[in-house]
Amino acid sequence: MWRDSFRLQIFCLLMAVLAIVVLVHNFFQLEHLDDDTISGSNWITENNVQHSLSQTNKTTRKPYCGYTQQTLSKREQEEQESLLAAIQWPKPPDGKIAFAQSTDPAHSDFVIVKPSRFFRVGDDLEVLVRMRDFQGKPKQYGGDYLQARIHSPLLKAGATGRIVDCHNGLYKVFFTLLWPGEVKVSVSLVHPSEAIQVLLRLREERPDRVYFKSSFKSGRYSETTECNVCLPGDLPVCNFTDPYTGEPWFCYKPQKLSCASRISHAKGGYLKGLVTKEESLFFQSHVNIKKLIPSSGPDSVIVKPKAFTDLSSINRAEDPIASPSGYYYEDQWRSRTHWIGNFNKSDDVTECLQGKVIHLFGDSTIRQWFEYLTAFVPDLVEFNLRSPKNVGPFMSVDLKHNILLKFRCHGPPIRFSTVFSSELRYIANELNGIVGGRNTVIAITIWSHFSTFPVEVYIRRLRNIRRAIIQLLDRSPETLIVIRTANVQELGPEVSLFNSDWYSFQLDSVMRKMFSGIAVHFVDAWEMSVAHYLPHNLHPQEIIVKNQIDAFLSYMCPLQT
Repeated sequence: MWRDSFRLQIFCLLMAVLAIVVLVHNFFQLEHLDDDTISGSNWITENNVQHSLSQTNKTTRKPYCGYTQQTLSKREQEEQESLLAAIQWPKPPDGKIAFAQSTDPAHSDFVIVKPSRFFRVGDDLEVLVRMRDFQGKPKQYGGDYLQARIHSPLLKAGATGRIVDCHNGLYKVFFTLLWPGEVKVSVSLVHPSEAIQVLLRLREERPDRVYFKSSFKSGRYSETTECNVCLPGDLPVCNFTDPYTGEPWFCYKPQKLSCASRISHAKGGYLKGLVTKEESLFFQSHVNIKKLIPSSGPDSVIVKPKAFTDLSSINRAEDPIASPSGYYYEDQWRSRTHWIGNFNKSDDVTECLQGKVIHLFGDSTIRQWFEYLTAFVPDLVEFNLRSPKNVGPFMSVDLKHNILLKFRCHGPPIRFSTVFSSELRYIANELNGIVGGRNTVIAITIWSHFSTFPVEVYIRRLRNIRRAIIQLLDRSPETLIVIRTANVQELGPEVSLFNSDWYSFQLDSVMRKMFSGIAVHFVDAWEMSVAHYLPHNLHPQEIIVKNQIDAFLSYMCPLQT
């Protein structure tokens, strides 16, 4: 009798263990589901609560495991849905659009509304853009991505325009005339609406198109495995999710080495064959990528000076969404939200930086600030930390004037050559370790390396950074924090699939909304790069960087007016 009871207890125990094993297995499978195994407009959070984004975004979204593990508060969820809705892009009619029916900038044109009217500085200029396909037929829907500017080459003046999609093949562009003289209009098609749909699909379905790797080493033996925000499949993984911010990062587990033996992170490469032959026609240099649209009629107007100088027209309230935020005149950026000084002499820069500790966090576009300041200020000498070239961390010191300048790249995903694992730091964690104060200056940029991921991944990162900024300002309100926005770059067929200006524009729009209303300042690198006459470049040329630095230093050392 007691033997039967004992056998029954053993059987129950085995069944309980089996149930736990099955449960763990299922959970692991759920955690690493491939994107293609889940369909529908719902995505699943860590606590299995379904949230329908289609009600807000009117679009079907596939879940991506790097962000489905988030547990969001109601307020965070509402903000995320609002942000996604705000950047929702118009779609072409249902069905496949043939290349011949896609937008052709050569057949399209723009006209200046009332070009012969009398214009003064401060007036608005309206331009109508009419899109046609390669057969010369008017487009009946919107969704093209345009960039527009006004400029006066002899004055080295330029400003961006505000573009309104009428959703019927017509676009209105509004400019504010900010200087006197002959002012020309330029409008470019960056991508046709048909190409945008391809970029949307790639962002949602192929976030793995840039892949990363890590090296693991013990003694003389080493292994390299693939890493990413999310690794589909059921292979064993090393979980390098940050314990403080919850930022996810995974690498496939080495066959023989432990996860603790990781020594470095690096960009793995770019996937090929992402688009069909027909889709590739939407991405052709000199045909439909950053191609100028011709004018029909005059492409310029004459602007007369104002009768008097109206200082009240300058809006002193900082608004990251103001358009335009500024303009070039004689190759100098003039902000419409605050006064900018011209720090043309190294002594002026030294005087402004004296006694300051400056932290630069982000990617290679803010590393340019480090390089510019180190080269321009004679007594600011780089201290050799033996860091990998172009990767960092970097540090420059001016002992005579008590200046410390530091650069550190943001945490993964980051497409640098090789970063030591010990140097992979998240900006939010770095901010939490800064005491702050009136002699502490922080500049942040983070955008380019997130272009291949669903926007939720970027929102998570900004949410963590914003929380750390608010906490820092709460304990040290005199700390100066500056956000450098994204900028445009040169595009070709391949670069467009990974780092299109459209991706950057969407992320930049999210960033501006998330940081509006808190005590941070903005350097509008986006408008500075669009409005300038120089060719677009991921790393803008020195004159543009110099103008960014002038805007940055003007926050540190405001002009006394």
